Amino acid sequence: MTKPTRSRRGPAAGVRDPQLFEEFYRRHVDGVTRFVARRVDDPHTVADLTAEVFLAVIDSRHTYRARRGSETAWLYGIARNVASAERRRAARESVLNSRIAGRRLLESDDIARLEEKLTAENEGRRLLASLARLPEGERAVIELIAVDQLSVAEAASALGISKVAARVRLHRARKALGAAGATGATGAEASDPNATHHLTYSGSKA
Repeated sequence: MTKPTRSRRGPAAGVRDPQLFEEFYRRHVDGVTRFVARRVDDPHTVADLTAEVFLAVIDSRHTYRARRGSETAWLYGIARNVASAERRRAARESVLNSRIAGRRLLESDDIARLEEKLTAENEGRRLLASLARLPEGERAVIELIAVDQLSVAEAASALGISKVAARVRLHRARKALGAAGATGATGAEASDPNATHHLTYSGSKA
């Protein structure tokens, strides 16, 4: 049996080996950055939260199980928790404190690069806002599938629920959105529980 390559031994191995962690980071940093950019609209916050996601990998590495889903799905689960924590913190604290405390300075070209990603994800943020009225569980599933373009199985893995539960939540979310004329799915997509495109979003795939 062929042994896995160094670059594909998962996050736990990466934490033990700096070179593997660097490869893991490079493999996923763009996707995670775009995921965050769909949820916040400030380049400094995008940089901060992206860094927090990879710091959280160190503490959460033992939770990754390849049989449950891809590295991307697992990372999106962590990133969603980090983004949710930021929203709660921003609601509790003043804008000044939440934006300045602990921030690293960004070079002008870093800001420009992140602003490009923010612009590219404008539509994604609009669609996420349109899902805000859904119950949390249903919103989480349809966000990951329709906006972040995970499969049903990957979304279930990211949220730590079964595929059956994910399909039920997706069906309820689609029904609610369909009643309001908010979905852009075709008939074929609506009948396929594993379809990954359910809204009109066509931005960069993370």
